[in-house]
Amino acid sequence: MTAPSTSALSVLEREIAASGDGLDRLRLVPTLFVPEVRLHLAEDAIVWWARMEAAAGRTLPPPYWASVWAGGQALARHLLDHPELVAGRRVLDLAAGSGLVAIAAALAGADQVVANDIDPYALAAVTVNARANGVTVATSEGDLLEGDGGDVDLLLAGDVLYDEALVGRVLPFLRRVVASGAQVLVGDPDRGHVPPDALEVVASYPVPTTEPFVDSPVRRVQVLRPR
Repeated sequence: MTAPSTSALSVLEREIAASGDGLDRLRLVPTLFVPEVRLHLAEDAIVWWARMEAAAGRTLPPPYWASVWAGGQALARHLLDHPELVAGRRVLDLAAGSGLVAIAAALAGADQVVANDIDPYALAAVTVNARANGVTVATSEGDLLEGDGGDVDLLLAGDVLYDEALVGRVLPFLRRVVASGAQVLVGDPDRGHVPPDALEVVASYPVPTTEPFVDSPVRRVQVLRPR
């Protein structure tokens, strides 16, 4: 486990403390489909990103953590509605982003929760968001997809199947996690890249979404597990 980058955490803490009502500000708001969890989100993540890159004078990773995604919302809702899935267990949230799923697991009674991401700003967001929700979530930086998940009981992954190349890495990883003895749950709005026989449906939710380029304000999102 690793602590979030001190610089990234300092940047987010300054952003949260800053006043102002522009589109490029972070606000602590209830999650649409999981109002039990509050997150620091950008009114417009693209505008926030542009301002932060201009201030830093360099390219920054896309702030996926500054928006709330449909797959993560469905998975978080499922955990809070079925706390027996996580109670007393060691949980790993893969590609955690804002930390929504990890926070939901902690609120549902997980014994230990680790949030993983490759973006140091995402891990900083997990830290400030966990703090805002009164839970403890450890962080782990790096690409875990060549491993088997490590010493966990349950691996959670929201919105990780969004392009064909990533699916080609994620699905074998999930199979290795299951082979190691852990359980896996995935939240996915069906972006069309997953073979139909790879995962089976556990639950389905109509999730409100603010994602760009989506025709409907509500997406049907499934909670899945490897077959």
